Amino acid sequence: MPRTHDDTWDLASSVGATATMVAAGRALATKDPRKLIDDPFADPLVRAVGVDFFVKMIDGELDLSTIPNASPARVQAMIDGMAVRTKFFDDYFSDAMDAGIRQAVILASGLDARAYRLRWPAGTVVYEIDQPQVIDFKTTTLAGIGAEPAAERRTVRIDLRADWPAALREAGFDAAVPTAWLAEGLLIYLPPEAQDRLFDNITALSVPGSTIATEYVPGIRDFDADLVREMSAPLREQGIDIDMASLVYAGERNHVLKYLSENGWGVSGVSREELFRLNDIEVPLLEDDDPLGEIIFVKGTLAG
Repeated sequence: MPRTHDDTWDLASSVGATATMVAAGRALATKDPRKLIDDPFADPLVRAVGVDFFVKMIDGELDLSTIPNASPARVQAMIDGMAVRTKFFDDYFSDAMDAGIRQAVILASGLDARAYRLRWPAGTVVYEIDQPQVIDFKTTTLAGIGAEPAAERRTVRIDLRADWPAALREAGFDAAVPTAWLAEGLLIYLPPEAQDRLFDNITALSVPGSTIATEYVPGIRDFDADLVREMSAPLREQGIDIDMASLVYAGERNHVLKYLSENGWGVSGVSREELFRLNDIEVPLLEDDDPLGEIIFVKGTLAG
């Protein structure tokens, strides 16, 4: 079903199911002996959502022979990709804190547990923004296993399509101090104009010295919906309510690095291939039929 301006979801369906899929990737990456990341909360969160496919996935009980294109090598490439992606953003927050920033905002936080698992300096406030049911699920699940935030965690229970800047301010956000912003795994699910509006709002709420991190997918411009629908069919056959072809917004949109630069941010980008090399992991061959192609990871600082 195509996206609409007011569609909703839970963590087992639509865009929400992609958050669970990403958490399953973090759970598997955490078990990897190379230990690029450590997310002890990904596993219990995925189990709490209760999608059988993802539970079997993190338990190593999937019969890959029954899933087209799900070879062990391809699955390992997915796990490695999630590991380097997560580490990039973990390191981003660490660097921001080392620079003296004590306020962080995680947009569309989903099952992100960084407020619980990263080493935040004393006095740090972490804001998490997402739909109310997503925030409530994560808060309740982690409280149920005795987890406590490692920083002052303030939740903002609102859809990003609503007036989230006002809700963020009401939650205590201080626009007069530098902020570390994170928009991970988000942009492809936003229409082009909403992507611009997101960055405009972030810029308006930021003072010099604030930082930003995100990633963008150049291939979204030439997104082949028919190919993606065909590739995701095996997942739907496994009972996974994810139809990527209907979830993402394809077509022309502003180049993230250029747009942020024009709005005062000093930004840089690194490709997924480069992240693999930087972490001494063998670079997987990019499939010719990959509908999105390369991913560019972005971070930057607002100039004075």
